Amino acid sequence: MNELPKHPEPPEIPPAHGVVVLGRFQPFHKGHELLINSAVEWREKNNPKLKIILAIGSSNRPETLRNPWTAEERKEMIEAWALDGKIERYEIVAIPDIDDPPNWVSHAEMYHGGPGVLFTSDMETAELYRSGRWEVIASPLESRELFEGWRVRETARMMSTIAEVEAVREVLGATVPMPVIDYLVGIDGLKRLAFLGEGGEPVG
Repeated sequence: MNELPKHPEPPEIPPAHGVVVLGRFQPFHKGHELLINSAVEWREKNNPKLKIILAIGSSNRPETLRNPWTAEERKEMIEAWALDGKIERYEIVAIPDIDDPPNWVSHAEMYHGGPGVLFTSDMETAELYRSGRWEVIASPLESRELFEGWRVRETARMMSTIAEVEAVREVLGATVPMPVIDYLVGIDGLKRLAFLGEGGEPVG
């Protein structure tokens, strides 16, 4: 296996500890929106001074159907969603994969700071962070069968050759926020899905 490039390099000074929401955001969908809203609600009730840190994983993965959008594009999806004040006092960081779960938390802390509070719907991630002395709030993902990333990508792939923007917005709107759909349409970010040539992603 080829070693993954370490891109980006960690900042010289990582952010101060905050409330971290970690995801691949491939693409940013309504399940992510629910998780972030839960993190914001917790922050406002418990420690309003903390910053929300949205950590984009897999920033160094090559383009595939599983990872069709770059870290910068995913950052811009989140910013498009957040543009009308949906979230305040937040920072977005990109974190490269290392394929080394036992050392993931210490690696990620160089990018998102810590230990702090992690909001996640992934139980394996929750256990990794708990073992790293983080406070972890496991938030069950509502309508998981609807918001699984591979399902959202497959729907987007089916719509990738549709030229009628309103049809794309209507179909993807069930799982993806409209500002994100409009962003993807604006950069032709859906069309690439038709040419990645991997076939559908399996369940599981």
